[in-house]
Amino acid sequence: MKNPVILSSALAAALSLGLVAQVQAADAAKEKCFGIAKAGQNDCASANGSHSCAGQAKKDNDPNEWKYVPKGTCEKAGGVTKTPAK
Repeated sequence: MKNPVILSSALAAALSLGLVAQVQAADAAKEKCFGIAKAGQNDCASANGSHSCAGQAKKDNDPNEWKYVPKGTCEKAGGVTKTPAK
């Protein structure tokens, strides 16, 4: 009974490592863009610490809220890549 469990656990671990590598590669092609997130559509914690989760932006285009965008597109969208001062 233990062998199938060990085998399936090893297989799951190997597959998850491949997924992690794909996610990291995708993140390398993106950058944080501050000031373009719409209310409720930010990607993670605010720069000023007002919240720590995605989807909690209270207003559109708050300079402390950010979204991941393809590298080189942030300024074109009206945002900035530099983290605002706290």
